[in-house]
Amino acid sequence: MLLALITDLHANRHAVSACLDDAAQYSPDQYVFLGDLVGYGAEPGWVVDTVMHHVLEWGAIAVRGNHDAAAVMDGPSGMRPDAQTVIDWTRPRLTPIQRDFLRDLPLTAELGDCYFAHANPWQPENWEYVLTGGDAIHALASVPHKVIFCGHVHDPALYNLSSVGKLGHYLPVPGQGIPLAGPRRWLVIPGSCGQPRDGNTAAAYALFDTDTLTLTYRRVPYDVAGAVAAMRAAGLPEVLASRLERAG
Repeated sequence: MLLALITDLHANRHAVSACLDDAAQYSPDQYVFLGDLVGYGAEPGWVVDTVMHHVLEWGAIAVRGNHDAAAVMDGPSGMRPDAQTVIDWTRPRLTPIQRDFLRDLPLTAELGDCYFAHANPWQPENWEYVLTGGDAIHALASVPHKVIFCGHVHDPALYNLSSVGKLGHYLPVPGQGIPLAGPRRWLVIPGSCGQPRDGNTAAAYALFDTDTLTLTYRRVPYDVAGAVAAMRAAGLPEVLASRLERAG
């Protein structure tokens, strides 16, 4: 089974469309959306509707991110002021059906020997990041699955843990298949589709073949100028539009 894993879409229609178009050429059997459908970007309704269609019509897997949770709660979310500004802007632009969809998303999901969460597997509701080797070890110790997939961190990363507890950390090269066979267990962070922050403006996602245990990171150029123009037209914080332009 070929999985297409897309995370941190962040209401960026241009980036999401580009990743879905790129993935379609590989005919994935299952789409997995690792959360943060909304926040930062200017087209939350389109993105939520698109993911909802994949879930309801095609059986895609989707989990809830912290921005999704914030968009359907009342009052402040504890986010930084710019992020909260976008959440406040997003809330009245979601329909009741879209809000119910975000509210009902699970925090985690499983498929065979794969585990999916937005932030981490040890306390997914607290939105702690996997930023260090220690965090990766904590994540891999929290569930028994062969491969853990997380979003939340916007830079692509790959960790593995050997049978004797030795941790490996890699910066993946896009387009190169990585075999995940053998006794090692793996933690995969595909990188952000709608809000890349590693200096590469191209949208990020990943493909994983559960039969051959081959992982491939993908980077997809998209209309960044169009996404930025939509943010500025909506009056969203300029710092967020500028950050999207420089991907950092």
